[in-house]
Amino acid sequence: MARGRPSQDFTCKAISGHEGKIDGMAYLSAIEDRFDGQEKSVVCTVSADCTVRAWNVQEGTEIWSSSVQPAPLRSLLTIPERQLVITMDGLGTIKVWDGQTGKEQATFVTPSSWCNLVLSGVPESPFLTVAVTEGVLHTFTIPCLKEVSQVTAFHNCHINLLRCSPDKNWLLVGSTETPDVLLKVFHTDSLSRPSEDEPLSNSLPVGVCQNASWAPKEAARLIVLHEDGGTRKLSVTTFDIASKRSKNKVEILAQQVASFILPECIRRPHILESHGTDIILLGCGSELTIFSMTGNLLASFKDHHQTITSIWVDSFRVVTSSQDISLRVYTWKREKNTVVLKSCYHLLGGSHRWSSGFTDVSCDNVSIVGVESRKCGKSILRAYFFNL
Repeated sequence: MARGRPSQDFTCKAISGHEGKIDGMAYLSAIEDRFDGQEKSVVCTVSADCTVRAWNVQEGTEIWSSSVQPAPLRSLLTIPERQLVITMDGLGTIKVWDGQTGKEQATFVTPSSWCNLVLSGVPESPFLTVAVTEGVLHTFTIPCLKEVSQVTAFHNCHINLLRCSPDKNWLLVGSTETPDVLLKVFHTDSLSRPSEDEPLSNSLPVGVCQNASWAPKEAARLIVLHEDGGTRKLSVTTFDIASKRSKNKVEILAQQVASFILPECIRRPHILESHGTDIILLGCGSELTIFSMTGNLLASFKDHHQTITSIWVDSFRVVTSSQDISLRVYTWKREKNTVVLKSCYHLLGGSHRWSSGFTDVSCDNVSIVGVESRKCGKSILRAYFFNL
């Protein structure tokens, strides 16, 4: 995976079947560090053709497809540990599917035509929180979709930021489209195990939010890209979230641990991801820029010729997708007690005659899968399976 030599280190397959645009993709197979050659990578997708499908990456074949649903499917989540797939359609209908057979297991119809989904809780007992257009959070048990709470986070606000912390104790809720709405952090217990009291939450003291990410190697470290209240310049502020109990009261504390203003020389970021405890990755047009959480510029990569559309980050590598019909693979290396990112190689997609570029990318330990948009309005999967 570090060399990426075509036909020697990996096999590339184009996987087609959807009759419309693919709007969501996630691995259903467990992402584990196994290299015995026995694992099979399974990816699920949802599409504007009103179906959810599962694919065998190594064979490049469809495993199952749902029946045609009443509306286009817009997003999905997977729970590999329980072999479950969760989808949301354009009518606000949430469904749970058996990941092995494609059989429908549960349905819930929300009062909204648009939803955002996030999982919390441990894999053995997960919960699904759904944010609807009216600013309300609905929380359900899985797989039966029994509603356990309904909480108003904001009034009549399009919630498009919904992120659960690595320790699953905290849920970030916010909007990048409503300037006067502050970011809020909710304790997930108060949503999944509600009491008569108001759910435990707190607002974060930042300006207009652009994006946010939890640091993957910290239990509850939140990195927020936002406008600075005084200068209106873009800033990145990092908070550590914790709870404090005093007498009979519990409070959420957001301790600011770092903040910096982005240099004016870089393009406005449209993607924010993080690595480890203190590394920030920004997609700035066609450029990938790496900062420490204190504002030190660690690296800047100009490997793409057109806009970066998504960034995948894990413990071993970073993969970017772009409208230039390529994926770029980077690997993390430890040098002199610090971690640096090394640019390695491109994975090329189809022809400019037929393709509009990659719109998404995801990885497991032996494969990389990108969603390639076609000019005809359909999407295909471009899978790269690495030889063991």
